[in-house]
Amino acid sequence: MSSALGAPGRFLERAGEQALFYLSIIRYAPHALSNYRKEMIRLIAEIGMGTGALAVIGGTVVIVSFMTLSAGALLAIQGFSSLGNIGVEALTGFFSAFINVRIAAPVVAGIALSATIGAGATAQLGAMRISEEIDALEVMAIHSVSYLVSTRLVAGVVSVVPIYSMAVLMSFLASRVTTTFFYGQSLGVYDHYFATFLRPTDLFWSFLQAIIMATAVMLIHCHYGFNASGGPAGVGDAVGKAVRSSLIAVVSITLFASLAIYGVSGNFNLAG
Repeated sequence: MSSALGAPGRFLERAGEQALFYLSIIRYAPHALSNYRKEMIRLIAEIGMGTGALAVIGGTVVIVSFMTLSAGALLAIQGFSSLGNIGVEALTGFFSAFINVRIAAPVVAGIALSATIGAGATAQLGAMRISEEIDALEVMAIHSVSYLVSTRLVAGVVSVVPIYSMAVLMSFLASRVTTTFFYGQSLGVYDHYFATFLRPTDLFWSFLQAIIMATAVMLIHCHYGFNASGGPAGVGDAVGKAVRSSLIAVVSITLFASLAIYGVSGNFNLAG
């Protein structure tokens, strides 16, 4: 049927297969929670702090924190310079509270999650697939989707909360230090505008957006890893496809979430 319809038919067929696989992952999440708790705890520790050489630098937490640290510093540099051109550099604190929470931190954290825990999950599952470890689990009557994939989905969603907390804090810290230490702005002026325009509801939506992004990243990467084929080269190809797909998903989620939550007005009042 798909061959008769050509490329559009094959695309729809692949999209349907992926959607069914995603539904099966979510469906077996309660089963994984009740039956594979030790494996889930191990995966949460592995995702957060890494394994092997990655554990020496602190794993995903440190990587995401440093990426958002650089993003926050760049935001402060550009914000102070641009606002200074019109004589309102005092509003750099507003710039940090507004852009970091709504755009910079979610996008940078999503990219980092894709490149770290997502790519790692694809490589692990792909290696297990080509070495026939997944087939061996099924022979032993262990549900492979529940044990290998649903556990990783739940672990990724649980781990993203402390990881994203560090990401947001580091972006705030970088913007504050850059503005007040390097550019010499008064701490009182920066803190006043930062506290005035930092809305708790924005933080809530930002964390919800990060959880949705983590879910999408884990679903996409686990799908490509679980269905990898073609030996080691096939695993590398699966990782590349998964990273490209998850990056598109991260940016798309940010776009549609921003439109849905903030609309066209921005949902803030420039006062204070």
